[in-house]
Amino acid sequence: MSSNIKHVFFDLDHTLWDFDKNSGLTFKKIFKQNAIDVELKNFLEVYEPINLRYWKLYRNEKVTKSALRFGRLKEAFDAVNIKIGDTMINQLAEDYIVHLSSFNHLFEGTFEILDHLKPKYELHIITNGFDEIQDKKMKASKIKDYFKTITNSEMVGVKKPNSKIFNFALKLANAKSDESIMIGDSLEADIEGADNLGIDTIHFDYKNEFQNHKYKRIVHLKEIKQYL
Repeated sequence: MSSNIKHVFFDLDHTLWDFDKNSGLTFKKIFKQNAIDVELKNFLEVYEPINLRYWKLYRNEKVTKSALRFGRLKEAFDAVNIKIGDTMINQLAEDYIVHLSSFNHLFEGTFEILDHLKPKYELHIITNGFDEIQDKKMKASKIKDYFKTITNSEMVGVKKPNSKIFNFALKLANAKSDESIMIGDSLEADIEGADNLGIDTIHFDYKNEFQNHKYKRIVHLKEIKQYL
């Protein structure tokens, strides 16, 4: 680890903010509100991989935001053999965005590691999430004040791993690539994207799925202390 690191960039969803847990609670709420009779556990089992696939398409400019929001729900309901009309799917998609930031579980160790890093480094966020919801998530979970800058893909017009979003974030932070490190859960979007620009990286493999790759890897946020 280079000793000249001055800037630490974090991804938000699946890295600090526990997306899967908060998303599941949101679905539980909006299904009840809209009287949708579905076994939540079964739905989430099919929805989560579909959602990840749609986010990859969205990152690569293959689907629009509205197509992502509709398509991931439509495919998930089809997969569990529940017939839901398009109007209701659109209603659920809207309700999901409205209520998602009302649940704010963070990964274990989030405050501990931010308190550890804050006195020593300038902290920043780079996220592919939607502008209107990421700010709400950070305020409600009480982590926003830790970060000097927040870059989201809608500000830049491209998504990680596109180099433009990293360059935008570096400029906004007044940071150089060789003084910076990126911490995130996505090998493609966060780690390879940053590495391509010469930014140091730590892969947060919270599901403990990747045993062998060339990047520094942690399975718990507190392990960042080994490196920073």
